[in-house]
Amino acid sequence: MSVLSYAFMQYALVAAVITGLSAPAVGTFVVQRRLALLGDGLGHVALTGVALGLLTGVAPLATAVVVAVGGAILLEVLRSIGRTSGDLALAMLFYGGLAGGVLLTNLAGESAAVLNQYLFGSIITMSRADLAVVTVLGLVVIATTVALRPQLFALCQDESQARVMGIPVRLYGMLIAVLAAVTITVAMRTVGLLLVSALMVVPVAAAQQLTRSFRSTHLAAMGIGLFSAVSGLLVSVQIDTQPGPTIVVIALGVFIVAALAHGLTHVRSRQEAPHGRGTA
Repeated sequence: MSVLSYAFMQYALVAAVITGLSAPAVGTFVVQRRLALLGDGLGHVALTGVALGLLTGVAPLATAVVVAVGGAILLEVLRSIGRTSGDLALAMLFYGGLAGGVLLTNLAGESAAVLNQYLFGSIITMSRADLAVVTVLGLVVIATTVALRPQLFALCQDESQARVMGIPVRLYGMLIAVLAAVTITVAMRTVGLLLVSALMVVPVAAAQQLTRSFRSTHLAAMGIGLFSAVSGLLVSVQIDTQPGPTIVVIALGVFIVAALAHGLTHVRSRQEAPHGRGTA
C-alpha cells in the first residue's frame, strides 16, 4: 500500500473510483434498452475525437468528449426518426469511428504507441488536469443517472407507456446516449476505448444475477464496478500488468461467481419445491 503515497497513484485511484461508479451507472440503462454494444460504437467514435485532438494540438480528452457526444446524438436521431435500424447505425459508428481515428492519427504523424494509450488505457500517466475533467464529468453522470432513475427506467422498460405517462421519450433517449458518450471519454484513460463497454455492461450483468428490482440492480452494478476498478488497479501494480485489462478480468470474475451463485440457488430451490409441497 506504500505505492499510494505517490501522486500518480493517488490520481489513478481517484480516476478508478469515478470510472468504476459512472460506467455501470449509465450501463444499467444501456443494457435495459438492449444497446449493450453502444459503448463499443461510441468508443470508436471517441477514437476519432482523440485523433482530432492529436492533429490540432487540442487536448484529446476535450475533443473526444465533443465528437463522442455528437456521435451519440446522431445515433439517437437515426434510431428515432430515420429509417436506419439501431444495429446498422451502430455498425456505421464502428467502422466510421475506427477509420477516422486511424486516418487522422496518421495525418498527425503520431505513433501507434500514443494511440494505444487511449485504446487500452493509461491511468498511471493521468495528469492533474485530466483527473479534474474526469472527476467533474463522472460526478455529473452519476448524479444525473441517480436523480432521473425513475424516468429513465420508465423509458427503458416501455417507450409507449413512458410516452403515455408524459415523459419526453426522445429527449430522455438522447440523454442516455449522451451520458454514455461522456462516460466513455471519462473511462478511456482508465480501461481504454476498446474495453470501456465491458465496464459498462459486465457489472450490470453480474448485478442482475443477484438482485430483483431495477433500483437494487443499479446500485449493485455501481458497487461491483467500483470494486473491479479499484481492485484491478491495485492488483495490476502488484503483478505488473496493464490496469485496464486487469479491471475487466476482475469484473468478469465477479460475473462468473454471481452467475454460479444464482444457478446454485435456482437448482436448490427447484429441489426443495417438491418436498415443500409434500409437507404442506
